[in-house]
Amino acid sequence: MMRVESGDLTRAAADEAGVLLENSPSADRNAAMPLWLQVKQTLVSIIRQRGLPEHDRLPSETELCKHFNVSRTVIREALSQMVNEGVVYRLQGSGTFVRGQRDAQGFVGSMVGFSGELAEKHLSVTRRVLRQEVIQPTRRMQRFLQISEKEQVVSIDRVMSVEGVPRAVVRWAMLARIVPGLETLPIENRSLYETIARQYGVRMTRAERWIEAVSLTKPDAGFLRVHEGKAALCVESVGRNTAQEAIEYYTAHYLTDRSRLHINVIGAP
Repeated sequence: MMRVESGDLTRAAADEAGVLLENSPSADRNAAMPLWLQVKQTLVSIIRQRGLPEHDRLPSETELCKHFNVSRTVIREALSQMVNEGVVYRLQGSGTFVRGQRDAQGFVGSMVGFSGELAEKHLSVTRRVLRQEVIQPTRRMQRFLQISEKEQVVSIDRVMSVEGVPRAVVRWAMLARIVPGLETLPIENRSLYETIARQYGVRMTRAERWIEAVSLTKPDAGFLRVHEGKAALCVESVGRNTAQEAIEYYTAHYLTDRSRLHINVIGAP
């Protein structure tokens, strides 16, 4: 078995960075343009002109400092601006990566689920189950579903990812009497709406949804691999079945720098 020394890996990474930054100018300290902006514009140009694919890793901060001959503070400011503009994303301890174009997700204004809407765009959706059990409803569930504290619900919390990148934390609940035994079914790699339609004949026909800007809590930020307090959108929903009974409640926290939410508004006749 071949042994790879850490020095070999370091040199390989440096060579890769050199190829990526080849022919790109270093920062000009005599220019009127701020150093961080020069770095940002050069990196954005490399990403766009060379067509770097989504999730490609950029050179490390150390490599960028060396190439542009600037401080780490300058590099971090340039990368932060690129993150804010949705050009790249950062994973703590892993580096900075190219972000693809943001997807327009229209299921907020429809009865199509997260998985179904994105599957239509031929995107790979994965789900990580955090919790799947029968619980007593929270007071908020009781109010929105118009049930008593004694009516149990099946509660399922999941992290939804698209092409391997976490997009949302969804906390979903449905009246247990409508979907008995759902808490025991394997749903790790299944669409929840398809599952309840096939297993229980349940179809959602109407929903009310509320959207607000929030700051992510520490647990949700950890699930989505971002820092605590990062801005996100919270969608709160109450769904009704064909009998117009409120049976479903969920909240979903979306990272809007990784997706857009599309709502189609139809005027009154």
